[in-house]
Amino acid sequence: MIGDRWGATVEEVAARHPCDALVPAGAVRADRAISVAAPVGLVFRWLCQLRAAPYSYDWLDNRGRRSPAELTLGLDDLRAGQRFMTLFRLACFAPGEHLTLRSGHATAVTYATRPQAAGTRLAVRVALALPRWAAAPLVAGDLIMMRRQLLTLRALAERDAAA
Repeated sequence: MIGDRWGATVEEVAARHPCDALVPAGAVRADRAISVAAPVGLVFRWLCQLRAAPYSYDWLDNRGRRSPAELTLGLDDLRAGQRFMTLFRLACFAPGEHLTLRSGHATAVTYATRPQAAGTRLAVRVALALPRWAAAPLVAGDLIMMRRQLLTLRALAERDAAA
């Protein structure tokens, strides 16, 4: 399917993620991943910022408001049920390891971090409990938005790591 993979390795695509348990077997999956030259803890803190804003195309995803360019105190104080990026709720998390979000019964997303030699590997899986024909345009659109989000979060985390 167009857009079902960006930057993810074969191993990352094959891996099981917490979002997989939140949708029925056979759900459409899209995997995205990026390497970040910053420590896992800092990357995870930037993922927690998704409670405040989507960090994608603000003019589209954030009603024209700019996503914060600095870490906001307290956004890493996580509890299940908290709202993320307006459309999602925090389903589960493991500090420094993953955030798993849910939107209704059809969509779940896991943002997973793991250390690598030069910093952090950030892998994201989007799972959609929809027929492939219905999921295809969502997956393609998500690729555009998620790519921007990951590039933005990488730039912010790397900036902070270098400071």
